[in-house]
Amino acid sequence: MSDQIQPEGDGFAEHDHGALGDAEYAQFMELAAEEGFDVEDVEGAIEEAGHGPLPVLAVIGRPNVGKSTLVNRIIGRREAVVEDRPGVTRDRVTYEAEWSGRRFKLVDTGGWEQDVLGIDASVAAQAEYAIEAADAVVFVVDATVGATDTDEAVVRLLRKAGKPVVLCANKVDGPSGEADATALWALGLGEPHPVSALHGRGTGDMLDAVLEALPEAPEQTFGTAIGGPRRIALIGRPNVGKSSLLNKVANEDRVVVNEMAGTTRDPVDELIELGGVVWKFVDTAGIRKRVHLQQGADYYASLRTAAAVEKAEVAVILIDASESISVQDQRIVTMAVEAGRAIVMAYNKWDTLDEERRYYLEREIETELAQVAWAPRVNVSAATGRHMEKLVPAIETALAGWETRVPTGRLNAFLGEIVASHPHPVRGGKQPRILFGTQAGTKPPRFVFFASGFIEAGYRRFLERRLREEFGFEGTPIHISVRVREKRGRKK
Repeated sequence: MSDQIQPEGDGFAEHDHGALGDAEYAQFMELAAEEGFDVEDVEGAIEEAGHGPLPVLAVIGRPNVGKSTLVNRIIGRREAVVEDRPGVTRDRVTYEAEWSGRRFKLVDTGGWEQDVLGIDASVAAQAEYAIEAADAVVFVVDATVGATDTDEAVVRLLRKAGKPVVLCANKVDGPSGEADATALWALGLGEPHPVSALHGRGTGDMLDAVLEALPEAPEQTFGTAIGGPRRIALIGRPNVGKSSLLNKVANEDRVVVNEMAGTTRDPVDELIELGGVVWKFVDTAGIRKRVHLQQGADYYASLRTAAAVEKAEVAVILIDASESISVQDQRIVTMAVEAGRAIVMAYNKWDTLDEERRYYLEREIETELAQVAWAPRVNVSAATGRHMEKLVPAIETALAGWETRVPTGRLNAFLGEIVASHPHPVRGGKQPRILFGTQAGTKPPRFVFFASGFIEAGYRRFLERRLREEFGFEGTPIHISVRVREKRGRKK
């Protein structure tokens, strides 16, 4: 399937302006100028909507070195919880940040400690996954304490990961502390950047180094070669039947190409033939378990799910139909939607349901999973192999929606009809209008609309519903961003 659908007469090539071809882009910019939009603002909006995911910067370090304080300094507001005792931050928390005109995602993590048990072990696993998923890492060390054994262990982990690292020597509040920072050259990670996250001293120089380490755009790990196997992640909460389903599929078709034993340390993706097509099923053991706990299986499951989703094009979300839809089911669905992957909903153990359970399940799906009502659905049984033949058409449908692109001319004709028949409600004596828009990217479809005033969330949801009714987009999330005209310029 082609990533782009080019308008007639449009010579398509690689562009900095999202998915638009040269001729389409020129016409669009002319329209924007006529409506009084600043050209640079429009170009920025298209680039922002069309670039796909932002590069990811992980902030790593042992407990109580000031990671969350540094995160607050970088994002320019107090959001990360800060307290003068170790272990306050437990989960990975993601923020969007900007420095010198470059945008990136910032991941705050709990403190990393080796050979720990209980909740601390889960924190360590979170930090390890953050390193795996990041494009670059800021390693925070307390310059007043110096490098500890735990810091040395983190250095070994970072070297093994092979990611670019910026060394932050925190708690350097004045020139007298810079000698302490210099001692951190011994870690072998390059120049230590003396910083006071609390007072902001030195953070600008450190962020300049971060921008040099971060790629302009993150590497896409899916869709490695044209015509190559599409990447499918089979995800769901523990004991929902993921392994059973994959084994049933593999055993029936008997074309598992890679028979090497997969472990949590060396995950192996499996090539499986389904419906005459070879698919690459992403191994969900995507996080290395360096710490072993009897409890916390759900915690590790969420990490493996996140790792699998990052590598895949399609997320097949398995739900145990015999049990009530859980909060964890909803969380996994949200994770796949926010990652922007094509989605198929598979309800396992369907053959075990009686009429009463089927009735209540349908009601649960309507209320608990309304956010993915657009996703293809299959009712399967991993135990018996029932309806396995329906899985491939559902995956292909989701991929087709994920890669669909609407030409700008057709989109604007549609927007004109919508604005005329269903205008935005009047608020404060004014009625904002969608003036024009374009689809700036695919995988998933990303739209940027330009408006005369603020567009409410309810109207955005209405626009998404109508987009789906008109153009399909079955099985894919849709991202919509709206740019408001600051002030009307002179018409050409």
